[in-house]
Amino acid sequence: MQSLETEWLSKMDYGQAWDLQKKLVREIDREERRDTLLLLEHPPTYTIGSDRHPEHLLYEKEELTRRGITVYEIDRGGDITYHGPGQLVGYPLLYLDAVGLDLHGYLRKLEEAIIKLLADFGIIGGRKPEYTGVWVGDSKIAAIGVKFNKARTRRGFVTSHGFALNVKKNVEQDGFQGIIPCGIAEYGVTSLETLTGMELQVEDIGNRIIPYFSEVFDFTASIPLVHPSS
Repeated sequence: MQSLETEWLSKMDYGQAWDLQKKLVREIDREERRDTLLLLEHPPTYTIGSDRHPEHLLYEKEELTRRGITVYEIDRGGDITYHGPGQLVGYPLLYLDAVGLDLHGYLRKLEEAIIKLLADFGIIGGRKPEYTGVWVGDSKIAAIGVKFNKARTRRGFVTSHGFALNVKKNVEQDGFQGIIPCGIAEYGVTSLETLTGMELQVEDIGNRIIPYFSEVFDFTASIPLVHPSS
């Protein structure tokens, strides 16, 4: 088993984090860096994946400006989603060998790590067969959208993009009301704070997901997150 490098990036602009992912993907491809899990928060941002539906963005340009929400069209799969303060975003940058490669299985493992974390709080998380992500009943608590970057120096892929887990209650209203999340109009979203009634910190949830991520993806003990306050 290999070790996983984890980094807490605090709050980072989406474009800056996207550029960092591309850089680290190249380094992992060249075997200059270990598999890495980036954990962070973003300022208010809408991202639109390859399954583009402009009608799922409900705010006009003036309203986006008023609310301070930026919009990026990006290279992951999926439709539109929201990122913002109070949400744990995880970008796993992992080399997937071509031997026995199961791309759908990778998505299921991301879901499984989050489901295991929810169980820590007594929350039963699950899946909906027609949608990617993690659900609690009919409310979505974590969105998932990834890209498989074809490796250039060896056979296989390096992953980028990843998951967004709603931690704080404010996330439910701060940005999701301006979109049809992932194009799914019939279901809503929820958060860890709403479901538990507890006040939670995004950094703490980042630390708590690392062991489950390592377990599901068969990594050895991860390097702990380094908090800005430490």
